[in-house]
Amino acid sequence: MTTQNVPAQLFFLYDSHCPWSYVATKLVNEINNAFPDITLNLWHAAFFDGKNGQATSIKVNEIKEVEKLANVHFSSNYRDLLEQNKDSILSANLMTWAQNKTPNLALPLLNALQKAHFEHGNKLANQADLDEIISELKLSPPAKVFKSDKLSKDALMQLEEIYALQEIINTEAIPALLLAVDDQLILLNHNFYLTEPKAIVEAIQLELNKYSYQVK
Repeated sequence: MTTQNVPAQLFFLYDSHCPWSYVATKLVNEINNAFPDITLNLWHAAFFDGKNGQATSIKVNEIKEVEKLANVHFSSNYRDLLEQNKDSILSANLMTWAQNKTPNLALPLLNALQKAHFEHGNKLANQADLDEIISELKLSPPAKVFKSDKLSKDALMQLEEIYALQEIINTEAIPALLLAVDDQLILLNHNFYLTEPKAIVEAIQLELNKYSYQVK
């Protein structure tokens, strides 16, 4: 299975602290494994800023819905954090840097961050929370990444790109998965595949087949 003859990109709009994004990342993993030639754009939406009260906390009912629709179970360590405000600014800075500077490690980094947060209850709110992950992946992010009180310049620029893309697809909902083939942009309904992530590979292949004739 290959996409070498089809210029294609995958855009994943997400937040590292969003439980729906966590389960959708499994789909991104499947796509990346099956189609390594598709350019992967991991765009952190920085939704959780830790400052908007109830808007940045997550309710038990929402977690139960994610568990039901995605056939997952969230750890007690994570559940202990539910009523606390979430702050993903630091993760947004780190992920944006990784996407720009070491794109081959961006997806492993996202998986590591989500595992730390959703499985081990790591808040990912300060540099110490990230040190082990950064060390394991042998990353060397600059000091500006660790300013947890504000988004980096690169992260802000990426947000502008996210807003522009959201305007095109007419939704601000995250997560969002979009496949771009040549000048075509296809919004993938990730909810269809949450219980069977491998099924999205076939859906991607069908979309690629539609446009392959353009590059023969």
